[in-house]
Amino acid sequence: MNRIFDNTEVAFSLKSDAQLERAYFLFKMIANEPLVKIGTAVTNFAIKAHLPVEGLIRATVFDHFCGGVNEEDCLPIVKSMYEKGVRSVLDYSVEGKEEEAQFESCYNKVISLLDFAAEKQEMPFSVFKPTGFGRLELYQKVGEKAVLSKSEQEEWDRVVDRFDRVCQHAYNLGVTVLIDAEESWMQEAADQVIEQMMAKYNKKSTIVFNTLQMYRWDRLDYLKKLHERAKKEEFRLGFKLVRGAYMEKENERAEEMGYPTPICASKKETDENYDAAATYIMDNLETISIFAGTHNEASNYLIMDIMDAKGIKVNEDRVWFGQLYGMSDHITFNMAEKGYNVAKYLPYGPVRDVMPYLIRRAEENTSVAGQTTRELSLLKQERKRRKI
Repeated sequence: MNRIFDNTEVAFSLKSDAQLERAYFLFKMIANEPLVKIGTAVTNFAIKAHLPVEGLIRATVFDHFCGGVNEEDCLPIVKSMYEKGVRSVLDYSVEGKEEEAQFESCYNKVISLLDFAAEKQEMPFSVFKPTGFGRLELYQKVGEKAVLSKSEQEEWDRVVDRFDRVCQHAYNLGVTVLIDAEESWMQEAADQVIEQMMAKYNKKSTIVFNTLQMYRWDRLDYLKKLHERAKKEEFRLGFKLVRGAYMEKENERAEEMGYPTPICASKKETDENYDAAATYIMDNLETISIFAGTHNEASNYLIMDIMDAKGIKVNEDRVWFGQLYGMSDHITFNMAEKGYNVAKYLPYGPVRDVMPYLIRRAEENTSVAGQTTRELSLLKQERKRRKI
């Protein structure tokens, strides 16, 4: 496989000189960990104090990492990326509450997003978080097989019903639904519900995808065991593979509560776990579909190499790649130019409500070794090419 990710002309083809300069400025700021900590603290204070900072945030970090404040606002970006062969996954990135009215509101938003996506070939996927439909503590109790009160059982039945209605609607529309993974202590219950949905709606095609966080050392075994069940019961599996987003929280909770951490001992082990799962799925494409959500160049190349070795066409509909908007354009747009199925996760929502998401993005880029350095080196390369 030719190493294609160094082509900055293709990578940044949608960025104007001004947008390229903004990206360079932002990643230089993100590379400075103390500055990120100070900046997030100041931003949080300004938002809570209702200071007039939304315009500044919108013009800088929001516009770089988000598609807009609502669905219509995202459409120019969705259309321009599609012209380059990149699809979009609209991700309503507002943090949920823990009240029934909020869960119903989230359910209605997911349904409307499915309808929105169904009308547009640029958007083959929709996405939601399990905790958008129910309380984390309730998932935890169900996963631990604790006895539920009558009201808790009724509450859980409503959660399952929301999943079912969304998956039924996605099935009717022919839109694939990607269900995110969250904290390990609620994930077992979410997995149980998603398995029910897969068994029900993935008989002929793969409509429902679960997410595997491969920084968890138990996920490869989970994948293999569920695959054996799916083969017996004759339904298809779909998995979005990611490395994971809650590492510090997971390790801290495990230490506080005195149980073994579910997280791999090292970055190297996580990488090996991710690549082993990707390889397993690629060896079983007749019954499993993959959405490889990764900014790791080596993992993307591995899957591309497997496709090449097995003679799998680049636009095979059971193999998708995805990255977050505002990051790893060198992967997304170079793969799209070669004809691979690739999509950008496009977060959106009101500026103030999306701030927790933006802060996580800044902190993630600061903590992931090499990520920001690589982004900066590519931006420098393109600035030099354009003679900025």
